[in-house]
Amino acid sequence: MLINYEKVTQHLNKIREGKVIEGLTLGFPEIDDYFRYKPQNFNVILGHSNTGKTTIVLFLMLAYTIKHKLRWLIFSSENEAYSIVRKMVEFLEEKPIDKISKEKFEKHTEFIYENFKIIDSNKMYTYRELLGLAKAVKEAWNYNGLLIDPYNSLIKEEKLISSVGGHEYDYQATTEFRIFCKKNGITIWLNTHANTQALRYTHRIGHDYAGHPIPPNAADVEGGGKFVNRADDFLVVHRFISHPTEFMISMLHVRKIKEVETGGRPTSIDEPIRLRALINNVGFSINGVSIMKKIIDKTRQPF
Repeated sequence: MLINYEKVTQHLNKIREGKVIEGLTLGFPEIDDYFRYKPQNFNVILGHSNTGKTTIVLFLMLAYTIKHKLRWLIFSSENEAYSIVRKMVEFLEEKPIDKISKEKFEKHTEFIYENFKIIDSNKMYTYRELLGLAKAVKEAWNYNGLLIDPYNSLIKEEKLISSVGGHEYDYQATTEFRIFCKKNGITIWLNTHANTQALRYTHRIGHDYAGHPIPPNAADVEGGGKFVNRADDFLVVHRFISHPTEFMISMLHVRKIKEVETGGRPTSIDEPIRLRALINNVGFSINGVSIMKKIIDKTRQPF
């Protein structure tokens, strides 16, 4: 089937006239200049184990939800459902859960239930089974974004992998993720792990972070460069977990933005978005300003 050429020229005219709708912002130029939430995007997030990928992703999902009334479906096989809800409750209140009143706890959990649905991770899925479930949920409960956390927790479809091999299998999966986004009006955020070799690379002697693992490059994802090839936007989450003073800084490297016309651009190699964890790891600040508190205050949410 051929493309609708009229639609193509209409879109190009919007770009030419500066009328393209930009991605959603959070009100922080330090983030918005580089990354936006964009509908129907297939985004890949990469990071080493234990660097806080899921925490950062959940925080950003919640922030976009508060500011723009988005709703999400979550598949997170490495985290219990209660730990996901707990994290978001703590983000909303910026307090550990044992310091939150019963009234606030009930209000926050109700908000989370209304805007986030969590897939039971006790069952194993292939990527096609997961997409089938995601489509069924979409028909019953309209949502905007799907988190798959992580890709390597999905079991392989034996018939497909035996016919095409592992390399082409991942290409097939990532291609179907992209098509699923466009067909169903859903943004996918796919968490991935870096390969073992990438963890062995450390900063050189004389560097500010000498001896600490280097943030992985886009091609360091398990399975190789096919993921960045297929992704609309590609992010790397990194944290120097053994650094004596900066272990609380999460660094968000934006490696790829496919459509800069709708907002965002790659960060400089040594100048990522720097998010500082609040005390007790109940949120993040940027340049001394609490991100969640500012968003809640600006939107006048009754939290």
